[in-house]
Amino acid sequence: MEVTTSPDGRAPQTDAVTDPLLVLDGLVSTLQSVESAIAGLQALREYTLALASRVADVLADEDIHDDGVRPGLNAAARWDAAELAQRAVAAEIATATRTNDRTIQRQLGQAVELLDRFPLTFGALAHGRISLAHARVIQDAGSALEDPAALSSYEAVVVACAERQAPGRVRRLAVREAEKAQPEPLNIRHERAREERRVWITPLPDGMAELAAVLPAAVAYGIHDRLTQMAKTHADLAREQATAASGRPTGAAGSLDQRSTDQRTADQRSTDQPTTDQLTIDQLRADLLADLLLRGAPAGHDTPDSLLAAITARVDVTVPVLTLIGQEGAATSNGSAGRAFGTDTSGNTARAAAPGTATSQVPAELDGRHPIDPATASILAGQAAAWTRVLTDPISGAVLAVDRYRPGEDLKRLLTARDTRCRFPGCGIKARDLDLDHTHDAALGGPTETGNLAGLCRRHHMLKHHSRWKLRQTGAGVLEWTSPTGRKHTDHPPIPATDTAPGAPGQGLTGRQRWSPGHDSGPPPF
Repeated sequence: MEVTTSPDGRAPQTDAVTDPLLVLDGLVSTLQSVESAIAGLQALREYTLALASRVADVLADEDIHDDGVRPGLNAAARWDAAELAQRAVAAEIATATRTNDRTIQRQLGQAVELLDRFPLTFGALAHGRISLAHARVIQDAGSALEDPAALSSYEAVVVACAERQAPGRVRRLAVREAEKAQPEPLNIRHERAREERRVWITPLPDGMAELAAVLPAAVAYGIHDRLTQMAKTHADLAREQATAASGRPTGAAGSLDQRSTDQRTADQRSTDQPTTDQLTIDQLRADLLADLLLRGAPAGHDTPDSLLAAITARVDVTVPVLTLIGQEGAATSNGSAGRAFGTDTSGNTARAAAPGTATSQVPAELDGRHPIDPATASILAGQAAAWTRVLTDPISGAVLAVDRYRPGEDLKRLLTARDTRCRFPGCGIKARDLDLDHTHDAALGGPTETGNLAGLCRRHHMLKHHSRWKLRQTGAGVLEWTSPTGRKHTDHPPIPATDTAPGAPGQGLTGRQRWSPGHDSGPPPF
């Protein structure tokens, strides 16, 4: 550490660079510069994506002329060509950057809109005065404004705010300013927006998932408030029962609370923190929502004969057979012996897992892509009306064959088991929503067999047939895609939940049933 002597001869002072506040000031200045540079790069990315979208428009025009369709005479054909060109370009970018092509296509549209309709916002982003998060807030709130003058006035006010405030604060102003500039009354726009209401699900780690919905605001807030009231009432009753069981008097109505401040604070905290016999408000809200949706009848929308109320949820579960039936004394991951899960032929649970043991099996999977815990898999397996047995390779886990103790379409079941998601790189659409596509067109002599069929979602099915993307199968269900620019992308069949531990005697020959070539595997063990 350097020291300096003051001119007046007093005690030496430490160098200014060691002052932590000055160091922090330098770090903050550096981060400001970095954020500004990042914003500039994001603006460059937006500009590049917009150019890519323009290239797609040119490709669409070329395709229309190549097909002999005169622009202006066939609007439907022109729209189809433009959409397919956008999809092809998005797929080209997505496979090169290892992202989802639907996401890229959405970003192409956002980039074009940003450059065309929000020039002030793009300029501020390019110069590093705002971030991409600010730009998206301004875009989202102002996208419904059609009048150029109103949009320009809106943008001027909101961009000025964005240069001084965080995106969250900008959003409130942006929504308010956009509402002021709307030419249509709110009630008309609300009726149109109600047509977009929907529910969707997003997978989360650890066997969980997020259920989300777009609803009218009054309905959404009402649902949340009702769940909150029900959860608080349930928590209050549980707390009263716990108090009564402990023998502590609850006190007459209107009497003073004689407990200490710490005791009252602890009881108040108990509604938010879980204990061994009490759930948090958040947990109760989630449980009550599940009860209402899974068990409640749609009173406001059911048919006169209650057909909707009779519909039950359906899920597809892939379970390694050793997870279900195991063997007495089977080794667990910690080397101890324990019971595994199993079901008898009637579908009832035959054995339960021994407490505190963890099997060496991979977890079961929901819809071929979402791990779930063995206990839940065992319960669902016990309630299943029918089973499909999938025989898999002991090393690679590839699907070899499928049989089912119920008549059905063998080939379709095999492909559904093999291709549990769309086979385009980066796409995750699940099996039940796929088209079974002939890689080599059946009309041109392509055979209907596993080596010439693959599961594709409707989007990528159309992309394969009506764009410059090409596809061929290289064997064992492996697909090779060739993009319009000549890049090659290989997609392997997803490996199902299976035990492929090498060297384990009698294990690993199938994800759900032991099997060897030429050996009759016998009746299903479930």
